Amino acid sequence: MMPFIPTIHRIPTSIFQPPPLIMAAAQNQKTHLENDPININNNYPVPLSPPLPLISKDIELARALTASSKSSVFCLDKSDVLFEDEWLIAFNKHQGVYCETVLASVPRLLSDSTHDDSVQLGTQSKKIELHLANRLDRDTSGVILVTKSHKVAAKLVKAFTDHKVRKTYIAFCVGQIPKWKKITIKSGHGRSKFGAWRVYSTVDVGRTLPGGSSIRDMETLFEVLSINGKECNKELSDLNVDVKEKSFIEGDGNKVEVMVRAFPRSGRTHQIRLHCQYLGIPIRGDVKYEGVYEWDGRIYDGHELHAESLSFEHPVTGSPVVIHAPLPSWATKVIASSS
Repeated sequence: MMPFIPTIHRIPTSIFQPPPLIMAAAQNQKTHLENDPININNNYPVPLSPPLPLISKDIELARALTASSKSSVFCLDKSDVLFEDEWLIAFNKHQGVYCETVLASVPRLLSDSTHDDSVQLGTQSKKIELHLANRLDRDTSGVILVTKSHKVAAKLVKAFTDHKVRKTYIAFCVGQIPKWKKITIKSGHGRSKFGAWRVYSTVDVGRTLPGGSSIRDMETLFEVLSINGKECNKELSDLNVDVKEKSFIEGDGNKVEVMVRAFPRSGRTHQIRLHCQYLGIPIRGDVKYEGVYEWDGRIYDGHELHAESLSFEHPVTGSPVVIHAPLPSWATKVIASSS
């Protein structure tokens, strides 16, 4: 006797489509859900920075597509090399390029017969094991370090984990006038209910988030280099902020251009971008974290954040290594005018 096999009829999903007004209300509710503590499980910490702006979704998608199209034709040039020896090679990454794209271009550069003899290629270039020692966001330019063996990579990973690698960044921000010359900000860091990176209270460090991860600590020292292209008031005091509540910055509509140097003391994803947002000086072009998309009649294709330098003890020789990346034009113009 043949077994009974039921026939499954697929019902068009359009039958179950709610009316447009209900769909719009549902979308609006989802957009504001993260801002409403009532809608968040009481067992989870509440993020203290805003959710992603609606404008960021389409802009970030367009930027990602542009970067992906670049990757197929991207090639490193010998002028991009900042440092190289038998174990390491460092590059000046350009804005709008993924780290993985840079890494994929290294073998071709190393095997290029036109490569400058002053850069040590060695005879084992075909056997090297390339690893990214640090990562930069797609639109962040500056120093990116690549190791040539598994052992060296492991040593540098430990150095980064133990906070023995010193980093500096330059950021062009647009926001409120800072009331400080230097500020050290400590906060929590983690992914919120909908997957976005957010700032949390230091009190919540170690607590579990909806996705199962934990809130980790992050700390950044900022120094103001200029405000509206002029040197910062030296009489301003230094501050320390231990984040326990939502940003104390009150927007009055009057925005200024602020150039800062950042010294991250931890290495969390989007750390500098998140802390700039919290301090009321989001990075220009950083639409994901409330940075202006259009400013002074110009539209920006990416955020203006530059990894200025890396300093560390060489994982093999033990010698001190300091690698500097040339500043982009948006930074040199401002620094020159304020000095």
